[in-house]
Amino acid sequence: MATPITRYPAYLGFFTLIFLAIWLAKLPIKTVLLRSLIEIPFVLFAFLMPFFGTGKSYEILGFTIYESGVLAGLGIIAKGTLGILTAILLSSTTTARELLRGLERLRIPTLIIQIATFMLRYMNVVNDEMERMRIARASRGFEATGVKHWKVLGHSAGALFIRSYERGERVHLAMISRGYQGLMPQESNVKTSSTELLQGLALPILAAIISITTLAIGQ
Repeated sequence: MATPITRYPAYLGFFTLIFLAIWLAKLPIKTVLLRSLIEIPFVLFAFLMPFFGTGKSYEILGFTIYESGVLAGLGIIAKGTLGILTAILLSSTTTARELLRGLERLRIPTLIIQIATFMLRYMNVVNDEMERMRIARASRGFEATGVKHWKVLGHSAGALFIRSYERGERVHLAMISRGYQGLMPQESNVKTSSTELLQGLALPILAAIISITTLAIGQ
């Protein structure tokens, strides 16, 4: 991501690497494209960048296009797309528990790991509670059709927050009663072979080689 956007061969290499990794992981193209739609707001913002900037500019169809703005927009799109594709690849090939275990091995603070663990564990519980509340509203003939129904939805959101908070308190008291002292039970460490380590580092190492090579050639 630190590579200047003007190093076009480097970004061509980065995209080749990430698409190759997606192909090797056998991810459905449709799934990748659908999950990539989250980038649309950033792309729309990037399209506005050429109209703002300083320095060298061009007149196109009556509009002033700045070279610095064009490069900034290209940088947002290229780097954002690479980041999103990498996140999609990681989340699609690695379970949530494996991600948390990896963060533990990277010595991320324990408190952050525990917060993330509980968030993942109880996300489905909160979603189920929200679905039950929706069914209860529908069974009473409620249907949100406009601004006048926002008050009801607001009350539902508040009730959901209170229920989730109270559930969290009960879970915390249950954990304390079972001897919880700030640390979760540790699983046995799984040894990583040198082959697995090399496979895991292959993508960032190749990306670093591409970046360094293009920077050296451009100087």
